[in-house]
Amino acid sequence: MTTDRAPLSRTDLAGLLTGAAQSVSGILAAEYPTAAGRSYLHPVLGALYAGPHVVGELTDRLEEFMAAESRPATPAGLFTLASALGWLTESLAELTTAVDQICTRVGIPSEPRDLDFAATADAEEEDGFDFAFSALELAAIRTAAEAAGLPPGDYVDVLSQSLLAASRITDACMEISSGLIEDATYVLDEAADHIWTGGEPGGLPTLVRSLLARMEAAE
Repeated sequence: MTTDRAPLSRTDLAGLLTGAAQSVSGILAAEYPTAAGRSYLHPVLGALYAGPHVVGELTDRLEEFMAAESRPATPAGLFTLASALGWLTESLAELTTAVDQICTRVGIPSEPRDLDFAATADAEEEDGFDFAFSALELAAIRTAAEAAGLPPGDYVDVLSQSLLAASRITDACMEISSGLIEDATYVLDEAADHIWTGGEPGGLPTLVRSLLARMEAAE
């Protein structure tokens, strides 16, 4: 028994790409409750929580596109969604690795520290970064570090790593989302029936070209 599927129109395809873009950008607004003892992870927990859900949504959209019987001869939407899924998956893997490294960092040393030595080391450490923060900022750092059970210097270190990881996933999500939006707009505006049929790089979807440029820059 054959099931008839409605043709995938340009509007349908653009809708898939736009919906995917909104899901990816939504990662950046996601929040996840952060315990005071893990406040240094706050910048990344939202993305770490929401990311896998969005990967699942993109996978579903990709499967929906591939299930449609009618699509352009050159499946720009397929390339775009597959690129978005691969790029996002890679970025989330990098984020997970960064969080794992932070968790490993705060677990070292595993042996209890000598309290007298620790107090001296912490005081010397604070002397080294006091100049970089205002009195209010220093008080906030010391309070957060105490709640996390870390010396202030160590707390600043892991928080910096967390902020860097958050910055990287933010950049990735913004690039992926904007590329999906641009390709959705192109699908709606392009007059030709067969879109992106050229073999030249300029004929590829925006997101695919961005991903290729990123790969070339990494080589």
